[in-house]
Parts: sequence; C-alpha cells; structure tokens
Amino acid sequence: MRVRMLRSYIQAALRHAKHDILPDDKSYYGEIPGFQGVYANTKTLEACREQLQEALEEWILFRVSKHLPLPVVDGIELKIREIV
Repeated sequence: MRVRMLRSYIQAALRHAKHDILPDDKSYYGEIPGFQGVYANTKTLEACREQLQEALEEWILFRVSKHLPLPVVDGIELKIREIV
C-alpha cells in the first residue's frame, strides 16, 4: 500500500465524519458512516477529530491484518495484496 494513497484514503474518510454535541454531558461524539466501530467521544471537537483519526487508522490496520475488505471512499479503493 502506498503511503500517499493511504493518506488520501484516510483524509477522504475523515471528510465524511459526522460530529455531534451530546446533550447529557456536552461532549463531542464523532463517527464515520460506513466504517462500523470507528467513533470517538471527547470533551473538545479538536480532540474528537484527533481520536477519530486514530481510531480509523487502527481500524484500517486491523482489517488489513485480517485480510478484510475496506470500503471504497470517494473512488479510492485500497486493495490488499498478499506478498509471498
């Protein structure tokens, strides 16, 4: 996987992120539609964005390690090739 393509993929996914302020404690909640389990919940919007990016990166690494497909984002498709 090329670093530039991976960076573009992450940036594209983060552009689709949705952020809300939770009414109970006024914390920020963020998630990326189509990326099940990728979410963040923190006290500030900036921290929420940072945590969401970290969660996305870990999610991608996990899926790659298990040879699971990744969703196509804005026409960017990351294909996992097995190297022998």
